[in-house]
Amino acid sequence: MLWALLAVFHTAAAQQMPDIGFASVGRAAPLPDDINAREPVGATLQRNGAFNGAAQAGQVAPGVQPLPRDLFTTKDFYSDQALWSDPRYFRCNSLPAIETLWSGNAGGAIGKNPPTSAPWGHCDRDYPRSSIVSPYPFRTAQAHYEALLAETRRRGGPTVHTPATLPHEWSGVYRQPRFSPRNESWITMHRVQVPTVLSLLTDAYKLRVVQETYHHGNTNKPMWPSQYCWPEGFMRRWHEWAAYDRQVMVTPQMVQIYMSGAMNFVTNIHVGRAFKMDGPVPRLGEQVPRWYGETIGFWDRDTLITWTSNIQAWTSHTAFEHSGQMQSIEIYTPMRDATGKFTGLNHEAVLYDPEALVEPIRIVGRMDKRADFADAEVNPIVFTECIQTIYPVKGAATPLTPGRVIEFEVPDMYGRPWAQMWEKYWEEGMKRPAEEDLFDFSKEPRK
Repeated sequence: MLWALLAVFHTAAAQQMPDIGFASVGRAAPLPDDINAREPVGATLQRNGAFNGAAQAGQVAPGVQPLPRDLFTTKDFYSDQALWSDPRYFRCNSLPAIETLWSGNAGGAIGKNPPTSAPWGHCDRDYPRSSIVSPYPFRTAQAHYEALLAETRRRGGPTVHTPATLPHEWSGVYRQPRFSPRNESWITMHRVQVPTVLSLLTDAYKLRVVQETYHHGNTNKPMWPSQYCWPEGFMRRWHEWAAYDRQVMVTPQMVQIYMSGAMNFVTNIHVGRAFKMDGPVPRLGEQVPRWYGETIGFWDRDTLITWTSNIQAWTSHTAFEHSGQMQSIEIYTPMRDATGKFTGLNHEAVLYDPEALVEPIRIVGRMDKRADFADAEVNPIVFTECIQTIYPVKGAATPLTPGRVIEFEVPDMYGRPWAQMWEKYWEEGMKRPAEEDLFDFSKEPRK
């Protein structure tokens, strides 16, 4: 069919958007800049000891004038807010590079006098902010979804599939490829300077990113949810290692996308349903936020358009925290090779969060189909059970052996427990701003 062939594009062209055959109001806009053509920003030490960066531990990047203080020398990162917009404050390292500076061979890339001996990344590399923000005019997920639905109606839809007309080729096992060719999206943060990430966020959420980055790079006190078997959260679906392999099952009323990596991620797309609109955010069930939200959707022929809302506020380390206002519009468009054979799905997501984001952002990736469920090499679903062996002891992630007795402080799971521990144990003497007036330093610090 002609409409099926309109989705044809070569999977070898990383991050190329599908040609859907018409100019849409809210999907398939071209990517101004392919991040896979960019080089990593941060300094890293490979397993074979090879160093990737501009200057190794204890050295300064050529041609760069260091700041009087930075993330690795400061005594109070809160007071350095005016410096956060300068990549040199982070020694031009990316968020994931800073997270891993202390790990690896010989104590990691951080050097022999941590944290002040931290290496330098590449100050002349970055990914443009214009390629991260949404190219569409909508300020809310609802407006975006309704515009796509109206567009689909003008095209004769939405398509109501029966068991006979469903795109059964979708059902099967997928992989989010990273190599050959590289298929990275900017949200992995390897190719983005920290100030560029901060520019996407409101003041309160900028602080949260810098707080986490400080405790990754300076105090070496990471607080990752998966360390403690805490939930991974909605944004973790885009992490390069947390959600690698995926299974898709298509029915007329429901499309399910299951992912298993660090934990389990399940997206149930309720086809043809509508949200209740009488609460703080659109929802399907009770007014209780869900870790991965609740999702509705409709078909435009063989393209699935979805809206997710009612998401629990949480974090995704080396990315940023999101609020309970987070909503997403996600479009799954079939990819085909030159012969018309189905090869996978282009996954375009536009994220809306008026509390955390200064404007909507877009993430583009692809899911390559590996096999059908009936194929002999397909194993049963691996459901990940997290068994806790690491506990926060006096603000540090500590491995414990069976039978060990400790004094345990139960965290407030809905009150940013990672930040509670940092602030209690590792920020003594810092002038932390009050929540209600985040950058008014004339006020007393929060107790």
